[in-house]
Amino acid sequence: MVKNIVFDMGNVLIRWDPARLIARLGVNGADAGLLLREVFCDQEWAGLDRGRLTEEEAAAAFRERLPERLHACLPRLIYWWKDPLWPVEGMAGLVAELKAAGYGIYLCSNATSALHTYFPRIPGAEHFDGLLVSADWKLLKPQHEIFELLYKAYALDPASCFFIDDSPANIDGAIVTGMPGTVFDGDLRRLRRDLRRAGIAVRE
Repeated sequence: MVKNIVFDMGNVLIRWDPARLIARLGVNGADAGLLLREVFCDQEWAGLDRGRLTEEEAAAAFRERLPERLHACLPRLIYWWKDPLWPVEGMAGLVAELKAAGYGIYLCSNATSALHTYFPRIPGAEHFDGLLVSADWKLLKPQHEIFELLYKAYALDPASCFFIDDSPANIDGAIVTGMPGTVFDGDLRRLRRDLRRAGIAVRE
């Protein structure tokens, strides 16, 4: 019986779109592609989420590879969360509905430790019973250890949890540890259907 719902953050509770982050700086064309490739698609970004690099160390690595004209963009990309967040429509309401129905609500996210700073701005944050941030533990989903830490930290039985993530690999990693789940592709109606199929009490 499911008693707890575990949410991912990016593209589940808030939109995570690096190209959009770059576009709101007014950068386009080849420079936008360069930033996307050298900042978001390189090992330093994963190192931030894994807690192996500080923001300053990552910025230094990016500056070495980027032309000087783009250096001024780095603070707003690295500290993207200081700008307005983009909620995923309908998810705050779903979190509130699940909480009102008596479910425990948890977050398991690949993110830097700064998440603790901006978490109150995440839609539905007031309903969460706990969160596990990858950088705090120097792990990344879908490593099995990160899920095991979640269960231990909050005394959760994985079989009593249901995981919502936008990454099939992360869902597969959770399933191996005993936590069922579903891939969220942005279709809230489909997600609600998947939750009902798992025996979770949500409206259509």
